[in-house]
Amino acid sequence: MKPPPQSKTPHSLGFHMPAEWERHEATWLGWPHEVTDWPGKFATIPWAFAEIVRHLSAVEQVNLLVENREAESRVRQILKKSGVNLAAVEFFSVPTDRGWMRDSGPICVRNDSGEVAFNHFLFNGWAKYSNHKKDFVAVTKVNQRLKRRVWQPMRNGRRVVLEGGSIDVNGRGTLLTTEECLCSAIQERNPGFTKEDYAQVFREYLGVTNVLWLKNGIAGDDTHGHVDDLTRFVNPSAVVTIVENDPKDPNYAPLQENLALLNTMKDQDGRALRVETLPLPAPIYFDGQRLPASYANFYIANKIVLMPTFNDPNDRVALNSLANMFPDRQVVGIACRDLVLGLGTLHCLTQQQPAAQ
Repeated sequence: MKPPPQSKTPHSLGFHMPAEWERHEATWLGWPHEVTDWPGKFATIPWAFAEIVRHLSAVEQVNLLVENREAESRVRQILKKSGVNLAAVEFFSVPTDRGWMRDSGPICVRNDSGEVAFNHFLFNGWAKYSNHKKDFVAVTKVNQRLKRRVWQPMRNGRRVVLEGGSIDVNGRGTLLTTEECLCSAIQERNPGFTKEDYAQVFREYLGVTNVLWLKNGIAGDDTHGHVDDLTRFVNPSAVVTIVENDPKDPNYAPLQENLALLNTMKDQDGRALRVETLPLPAPIYFDGQRLPASYANFYIANKIVLMPTFNDPNDRVALNSLANMFPDRQVVGIACRDLVLGLGTLHCLTQQQPAAQ
């Protein structure tokens, strides 16, 4: 399906990006197959994914990308053994490089009449990995079946690079992101882009009128500063942000800086944000590498919130805190100590598709 003329952006046609807690039609996931993402631990990863699918399939549809029909048959057996509601799983035979759907999947928008459409931003492997060509075309391939309206966001005459993990929205016009990810010359997504360029992209393609810029991400994050490991909206007027209490930890100072910034920030209506905090688990290393373990990488689905756990005493603290922030949802811990070796966990893996209103 060809994109509509670029002069007609989603915003001009009344579309905006809903908040994650608004009702979903489905969650997008890509079945793991890239062994080098989990060196030495890959055998456990399909079963960790199956547990995620088990919980999601109980509350909404799961759109699952697999390499081919042979892989689908194998994955079905794993899911069946894991107690997944297979009736709620829709398989798409779409090859991927890595399949982190938060970043390579469709970023959805919806209009007042309930139409849900796709933004297909350019994906370039986080400006770091060369093997991203299959991930780049995944949205085009899934849309051959779905036939959704789709935009390829443009700015200054070229396609815009943007990953879903670099933004978080409240569904009312406010967006969170970081300078480290979008403004740094390291892993530079859109050379020459200014904050005003991004503001225009967010306005025209996501319906955002208010951009809040945090500074730096967490240690071990190879995306170079994704906000979904840092700070997340939990309702239209409140955020939760992670803090590190050990002054000797490299995360301490940048997270304190972000917290101070959040305490000065306002929503799209000029009202101060309510700021809650989550701890971090103790640092996790594998083969000498610091891993980006963060409780902020939770995923909000219909009726539930999936939160990564790391066999750490702070797991309980974070679960209880999130339960207070989401009183209408069950907060479920998903063991991610192996999963985080892939340098991401639950939010990085998932991408929501909002329900038609």
